[in-house]
Amino acid sequence: MLVAAPQVRLPARDAVDRALAELERRLGSSKVDTSESGRNSHATDESEAIGRMPDAVVLAESTADVAATLTIAEKHGVPVTPRAGGTGRTGGAVPVAGGIVLATHTMGKILEIDRQNLLAVVQPGLVTADLHAAVEAEGLFYPPDPNSLKTCMIGGNVAENAGGPRAFKYGVTREYVLGLEACLMGGRVLRTGKRTIKGVTGYDVTALLVGSEGTLGVFTEVTLKLVPKPTEVATVLALFDDVRAAADAVRRIVAAGLVPRCLELMDGPTLVAVRNQGVAVDPRAQAMLLVEVDGNAGTQLDDALERLGNALTEGGSTIDVVAAQDASQRSRLWEARRQLSPATRKLAKYKLSEDIVVPRSRLVDLFVEVDRIGEETGVRHLTYGHAGDGNLHVNFLWNDESERPAVDRAIDGLMRATIRLGGTLSGEHGIGVLKAAYLPLEQSPELIALQQDLKRVFDPSGLLNPGKIFPTGHGSC
Repeated sequence: MLVAAPQVRLPARDAVDRALAELERRLGSSKVDTSESGRNSHATDESEAIGRMPDAVVLAESTADVAATLTIAEKHGVPVTPRAGGTGRTGGAVPVAGGIVLATHTMGKILEIDRQNLLAVVQPGLVTADLHAAVEAEGLFYPPDPNSLKTCMIGGNVAENAGGPRAFKYGVTREYVLGLEACLMGGRVLRTGKRTIKGVTGYDVTALLVGSEGTLGVFTEVTLKLVPKPTEVATVLALFDDVRAAADAVRRIVAAGLVPRCLELMDGPTLVAVRNQGVAVDPRAQAMLLVEVDGNAGTQLDDALERLGNALTEGGSTIDVVAAQDASQRSRLWEARRQLSPATRKLAKYKLSEDIVVPRSRLVDLFVEVDRIGEETGVRHLTYGHAGDGNLHVNFLWNDESERPAVDRAIDGLMRATIRLGGTLSGEHGIGVLKAAYLPLEQSPELIALQQDLKRVFDPSGLLNPGKIFPTGHGSC
């Protein structure tokens, strides 16, 4: 099921033609792809959002290429959609106004790894898993680990402020971005931030750009903080007879003063998808927690595991608690977790995954609300995600177009329930196209207006990634 494009201003045909001609003269035809196959492959991301076929794809290879593209696009009034890996889930890289897709996946180098100062300088097209491998080979650690880490790229991670399972202990991407090189519409190139941990010079423009979803600038270089690599990691699997019992175990773990690096929850319908992937899970289980702790070798990790085991079994509804015996077993468990999104897509013809966050103390309440919404609308659903920080992915599944009105009611009900529970509409996927209509549920008109004012400062003509974050209405499918 595809979601209609928002209503945005489209560029004039002659303006597009002039812009493309100037881009080819400036960059060379090899960097300006106007083929149908090239444009089609950059027209969507991994969300259900649809836009308009871009008129061209610029394959940027340098900061100069990005700056030139933004200069020419502003001159001719042509919209630009930045794109890195294209793995987004809310339509952030979908060109809803046509125009130019500015692709940075060809800028994928590690420019520097500084072991003494614990930082790395990278380009936006670097695949996140490749960064992990490179810094870990140096005994260092870059914690943010979105589940699409084998295909997503650092530029998109920064634009969406990506999280992942390890965010409970280590935090999200924003905590690791020390500085940025970013190009603005019109071709201005900014360097923000610093190479030091401390620094309070002027406004924190770096923090503003992180999570801005490609609406303020296009990243061409990212300076990232690293930390020492933990020497020991242990993974524990806990099975429960009820998802609310699993959510209550999360509360006990936190109350015990434990901070696992990962604390993942899967409900009963999600376990069906896990079993379908060939992972043997006790058929009695209606919920699962996947918990990972790390640290340095010694008694500290052993003590944490003992306390974790006590917290998991205290409620009396635990079916089993099993520790992974080796790295291979850990890897199999996590691969099953990371493949949940494509695996759940196989359970029905259509799927929409909503990325919401509630306070940890309201996790049980959230599951009550999700079940209530499912009963009222008749929409099949499953839930999994990062229970440690209250960030869950509620998935709605259906098989026929006629069910879409009920799905829309279910999504609306979930958004409203999330806000009532003191939560937020997105933890790591951003607002993009798919959640823009719900932004006023969480934010006041005054706050939205202030953000739109900031957008106009960076992009006066509204040409950079238009139709994202802020409500605009939608056209027909």
